[in-house]
Amino acid sequence: MFATCAYLALLTCLVAPALGTTYSQTDSFQGSDFLSGFIHQAIADPTHGRVDTLILRADDTTVLSASDPGRNSVRLMSNNVYSNHVTIWNIRHMPEGCGTWPAVWEVGQDWPDQGEIDILEGVNDDGTDQATLHTGSNCTVGGMRTMTGTSTGDNCDVNATGNSGCGVKSNDASSYGPTFNAAGGGFYAMERSDAGVKVWFWSRNSGSIPSDVLSGATSVDTDDWGTPFADFPSTSCDMASHFGPHNIVINLTFCGDWAGAVFEADGCPGDCTTYVDENPGAFANAYFDVAWLRVFQ
Repeated sequence: MFATCAYLALLTCLVAPALGTTYSQTDSFQGSDFLSGFIHQAIADPTHGRVDTLILRADDTTVLSASDPGRNSVRLMSNNVYSNHVTIWNIRHMPEGCGTWPAVWEVGQDWPDQGEIDILEGVNDDGTDQATLHTGSNCTVGGMRTMTGTSTGDNCDVNATGNSGCGVKSNDASSYGPTFNAAGGGFYAMERSDAGVKVWFWSRNSGSIPSDVLSGATSVDTDDWGTPFADFPSTSCDMASHFGPHNIVINLTFCGDWAGAVFEADGCPGDCTTYVDENPGAFANAYFDVAWLRVFQ
């Protein structure tokens, strides 16, 4: 009897971890669902961008004066909040062009103490996506990291890093900007668990998109997704004390603390604010086309 119980206990130990990687769909947003599941945030841009966040896509017709508040753009925030969960974004097109700063991300109400997870972010068509964590004090990325991307820093504390956090750059050229759009977009996925945060990307024309991602299944198993491009293990950063309930955000700003700071270095002409003000036609492709977003818990 004892041997049988010990054997069963061993089996339980062996199979339990796999159960933690299976998630069921709790929310789905497609088309008009974004209008009921998200709010439009008409706020001053916290990254000091040359943008006025009122409409779904960037205005590409208006020439601005220096006294104007900024170019009309988009900032949506989910009504629901999420702790441990998985998101899958099926994106057909993302904003592109000099001066643009698109982002798909999640954030707690008490920033930075409840954390921020940037899933898709970049500026000025600068190459590839960067996934980043922003936290309060005493959070670093430690231990073994299994990922295909390149780390840009291990300290996630915004106070210690000048708000840059701990990032990972994708090494897939099709993960961002014009190259992403030329391929018809692709799929981004993020898993937040007690073990940390992982981010995956698959181009639309990739032959390795997991079947549950590609089909839009209502149940997913992250164990079947292969190596993520970004891995942020909780070895040196306790998730429960650094990350609270998160709203999901999708937004497009211009210039600001990042895109404006590296505008010329990224090969863009002149001054970022002047360029954004005077060249509305440059932003005809500054829009998100999201086929769907699904949330699993």
